Amino acid sequence: MRVRELLATAALLLSMPLPAAEQVQVVGLFPGAAVLNVDGQRKLVKVGQAGPGGVQVISADSRGAVLRVNGVERAYSLSREAGSGGASAPVKAQTSIARGADGHYRVVGSVGGRTIAFLVDTGATSIALNETQARTLGIDYRVVGQPMVVNLAAGTARAWRIKLPQVKVGPLEVLGVEAFVLEGEGNNDALLGMSFLNRVRWKEDQGLMVLESKL
Repeated sequence: MRVRELLATAALLLSMPLPAAEQVQVVGLFPGAAVLNVDGQRKLVKVGQAGPGGVQVISADSRGAVLRVNGVERAYSLSREAGSGGASAPVKAQTSIARGADGHYRVVGSVGGRTIAFLVDTGATSIALNETQARTLGIDYRVVGQPMVVNLAAGTARAWRIKLPQVKVGPLEVLGVEAFVLEGEGNNDALLGMSFLNRVRWKEDQGLMVLESKL
């Protein structure tokens, strides 16, 4: 009788539906942190912390992350977030920028194929470069630019308004972007301003700035 009860219990357990497995994706990678998407819930999680669904980040760098999911550790590479539904939706270009310890968002992008580090500034109307940065990018701003005077927090400054043929941040590429080259070397950071940001979708969420194409 005991054996029959055990067999009946085992059969009942086997017939019960298993809980749906969590859908875990790594959609952003940084040194010491990863952006997780767990069953549609997205969050930046640092190493040693737990994110949505209790998923823990064990290690993370630009190449991949090791996560602990339901007590099991495994390596994850960067994956694209797929659209839901029967028909495949167009994949939007997207990148995530982690907020630095100083509270600012910094990202490496490119102008005309040449690399440059940007400070994201939602208060700047346009991309802003100093003269050295413009020369490094191969921009002959005194020839192609329109001289003018701009208002800055510290006062006015001489500048040249130019049009950048191509600006790229991660997979996002924007063509024909307005920029200013400020006279002198006072502006140490190249500013990624609204002339670029208005051409993409962007939002801030829990120490993360997400940029997405408008496709």
